[in-house]
Amino acid sequence: MADQSTVIIAVYGAIGAALFFDFVNGFHDAANSIATIVGTRVLRPIHAVGIAASANFLGPFIFGTAVAATVGKGIIMPEFSTVDVIIAGLLGAIAWDVITWWFGLPASSSHALIGGLIGSAFLVGGLQAIVAPGVEKTLLFMVVSPAMGFGVAGGVALAMMFFLRKKVPHRVSKVFGRLQIVSSAFFSLTHGANDGQKTMGVITALLIAGGMLHSKEFVVPIWVIVSAASAMALGTFFGGWRIVRTMAFRLTNLKPYQGFCAETGGGAILTSMAWLGIPVSTTHAISGAIMGVGATKRFSAVRWGLGKRIIYAWLITIPASAAIAAACMMIIKALSG
Repeated sequence: MADQSTVIIAVYGAIGAALFFDFVNGFHDAANSIATIVGTRVLRPIHAVGIAASANFLGPFIFGTAVAATVGKGIIMPEFSTVDVIIAGLLGAIAWDVITWWFGLPASSSHALIGGLIGSAFLVGGLQAIVAPGVEKTLLFMVVSPAMGFGVAGGVALAMMFFLRKKVPHRVSKVFGRLQIVSSAFFSLTHGANDGQKTMGVITALLIAGGMLHSKEFVVPIWVIVSAASAMALGTFFGGWRIVRTMAFRLTNLKPYQGFCAETGGGAILTSMAWLGIPVSTTHAISGAIMGVGATKRFSAVRWGLGKRIIYAWLITIPASAAIAAACMMIIKALSG
């Protein structure tokens, strides 16, 4: 009885850590949802984060939980998804999110979580603890999603430039300023659907590991969906303004129609990935989209030096969070004897 009580306490402690990560994820990734609409000055930041937080909450209820299943059972083998491994993975992800937030770099919270889980599981079980196809898919789309964002959003922006070339610029900005409120909410929905689900997958894996959820299929309980969505929405509302400034003002200068194109292109990519259950990075998608629409004005309109720094942060996110998580796992093993 005492052992079971200890397991239950550990599981709920780990769930608390997972929800804290979800809050940090929303805080860190607020820039993904509001950078373009703040950068074009269509909405004040407080109004933008209010819309983004609400849409982030609704996302998982609209697009389902296919991504949660991928993260919960498609990154590390179920027999290695122990409470200790998941806690160490979460600590690695949280630490890396805080580091990149401090330096204002829009690194991927999704990849930080995946890297953290890989690092802690690898320390315990080596390569046999890793689901190779799931990791390979994640690494593939680490390259594909920003390229898709760049191409889709840039293509939409070029089409808009062609059809609007004879229109009065002031009138175009006024119309797309209103449309951008819709596109920003749409992107926030897809952000909640993709990033919010990752924590849902982790919590469901914790419940299974602790023997508190008995199901032949990987099914996310409704209370887990509500809790994770709420934590992400709350984090988004408080917002990580260091990264917002990088994405909204430093990467490139956007007009309202370009912000609309970036959000619509990025949201379309995240929608398709959410339905397919592929855990892509919303940070990668929107960063690629912003650079894509910025480059349609002229190639030099994008600050490529800053873009390189962002890409470097992307490349080291998985190994860095994995290393931190492995160190945390070593400490946990030492403390538990």
